[in-house]
Amino acid sequence: QVQLVESGGGLVQAGGSLSVSCAVSGSFFSINTMAWYRQAPGRQREMVATITRGENINYADSVKGRFTTSRDNTKNTVYLQMNSLKAEDTAVYYCKANVVLRGPSVYTVAYWGQGTQVTVSS
Repeated sequence: QVQLVESGGGLVQAGGSLSVSCAVSGSFFSINTMAWYRQAPGRQREMVATITRGENINYADSVKGRFTTSRDNTKNTVYLQMNSLKAEDTAVYYCKANVVLRGPSVYTVAYWGQGTQVTVSS
């Protein structure tokens, strides 16, 4: 069974920094694209950043220049460094991993982490 376990997050003042990480564990062949999403109260979940296995990265316009994502394929872990945080960054942050499994054939399943709260006080 594949699991994504997030850590980090918390409470910070506006202008501060936080980091979150997400480790993938279990039995699988490989991990393709990993991503960070967030969901604020009353709003839809939105993409924050994506990173492919080859480390091609995309960011939401709202976080460009402030957030940095990276991954360590040897540790099956993805990271999100958040700087210059704003009150509007307050949300539950989720990681997502497209995990390649091998059974009778090779197929990909998207797994989600449990979410971690990031709160930015103004």
